[in-house]
Amino acid sequence: MGLKTSTPTVSKADLAHLGAGEVGYIRKMKAEEVSRCFPEAPEIDPNLDLWALFGADGTPILLTDNRSSTFYKAAEDELRTVSLH
Repeated sequence: MGLKTSTPTVSKADLAHLGAGEVGYIRKMKAEEVSRCFPEAPEIDPNLDLWALFGADGTPILLTDNRSSTFYKAAEDELRTVSLH
C-alpha cells in the first residue's frame, strides 16, 4: 500500500499576505508612474530620479528622491528589503 501525498494549496488571499509586516520592496519610479501609486503626490519634475518603498502586499509606504531614505524607512519599520528592477 503506497502513501498518498497531496500538494498543499495556497489561496490568493494567503499569497497576498506573505511577508506582510516583514518584507518591503524598493523600486525606482518615473515621475509619470507616481500618480498611480501615490495619488496625493504633487506634480513632479519628470527628470527627477524617484524611489518608492512598498509593503509586501504592494501598499505604498514612501516616495523619495533619495534611495537611502527608502532603506532607512524600511529599517525603521523593521522590514527586510528587496529591490525590484
